[in-house]
Amino acid sequence: MIYDVRSFGAVPDGKANCAPAIQAAVDAASQAGGGIVLLPAGQYRSGSVLLKSNVELRLEAGARLISSLDEAEIRSFPASPDAQSVDGWNGGFFLGARDAENVTLSGQGVIDGQGGKVFTDADVDLGFHECPLRVAAFRPRMILFENIRNLTVKDLTLQDAAFWTLHMAGCRHVRIHDLCILNDDRGANNDGIDPDCCQDVVISNCIVHTGDDAIVLKSTAPMSKRYGPCENVTISGCVLHSRDSALKIGTETHGVIRNVILSDCVVRDCSRGVGIWVRDGGTVEHIHIHHLTGAVRRYADAYSLPGAPGWWGKGEPVFLSATPRRGQEDAFPGSIRDIHISDVALDCESCVFLGGEEQSPIRQVRLKDIHLCFRHQGTQPGGLFDEQPSGRHIYPHRIPALYARHVHGLSVSDSSVRFEGENEAWDGTVTETEHCTGLKLSIEKMEEPV
Repeated sequence: MIYDVRSFGAVPDGKANCAPAIQAAVDAASQAGGGIVLLPAGQYRSGSVLLKSNVELRLEAGARLISSLDEAEIRSFPASPDAQSVDGWNGGFFLGARDAENVTLSGQGVIDGQGGKVFTDADVDLGFHECPLRVAAFRPRMILFENIRNLTVKDLTLQDAAFWTLHMAGCRHVRIHDLCILNDDRGANNDGIDPDCCQDVVISNCIVHTGDDAIVLKSTAPMSKRYGPCENVTISGCVLHSRDSALKIGTETHGVIRNVILSDCVVRDCSRGVGIWVRDGGTVEHIHIHHLTGAVRRYADAYSLPGAPGWWGKGEPVFLSATPRRGQEDAFPGSIRDIHISDVALDCESCVFLGGEEQSPIRQVRLKDIHLCFRHQGTQPGGLFDEQPSGRHIYPHRIPALYARHVHGLSVSDSSVRFEGENEAWDGTVTETEHCTGLKLSIEKMEEPV
């Protein structure tokens, strides 16, 4: 059965708060055993809406569902029994559901987070206008799902998120496909898709344009305790643009993240292509990445505000990092092992970076058919290693094609590198290794084309 929100009092004028009407339609569909809550063409401004089992919220073409930025109209999930909520930062959510099944968001319409009203340019990066924007107002998550079984999000355009766009925690049997996420690519913390301790997840055929990480897998402390590993995730056929990582695993790694496949994606002008961090004692393992193309580059940071947050990454195609957080130098950061990456062709400004520690070496990494072209693409100089967040932080270093520290069992085969043009950070060094064992490196240095 279809429940038209206008029949419940929704006024599509972009001004009235339609949350009571939309919620009433959701509740009616739920009480009837399920149904489709329909938003026909029009502008629907709304506070928080809580979706329920067996309900599909569908936006027709021409429908725009606009997130309220009034804190009084935004709700959070009730406190959980262990007093640790995924929403514990008290920012609330626009659309959400918890402890439900068979939940769907769909349609050809637009969900608008109004991030443009939250972010401002403080002009703190020496006039480059590339650094993260300042957050000047209250901002909710756009979409938050916790403990949903059989979750589908498809076909929609998610636009201008003010905070995380699509955050899923402890969900099972998840299908995310044919989304178009169009955020401000200087927006702070406006991640695209965030599976946190989710299992059996398929993400396909999405376009993600955002400032923070495009797709990021996490194992946060409360969700790891409540829901276990983040595992069995496939990501394919996506176009990913971010001023952080295209695909990120971590940094929140309190549990296990494993069995992940990323394939057949375009990495479009990201700060990093693939980034894998362990920091909190967890394990990242059995990660397979293949057939990526595009470019990574460095963006300007907030130079006139010492200590201000900036982008993580300096143009690395691949970044693996197992090192302690600052102030926790004696803690075990976790384990990275069994990483397979192949068939990658990227323009870049920094190296393949593999950085472990004596107490946390990176193990069993295989790189095959990796073809890199070092080309200066952005506005910033090179010559920095970036290990944020950690005690090592950011420090000057020449840039080889591949850098490995405390890596045990590294194989690089059928790969090549080419340095084009001049850059003070590049001296043509192909590999630099420290405290590594079991190395098999075959990287051909190609001549710059005439």
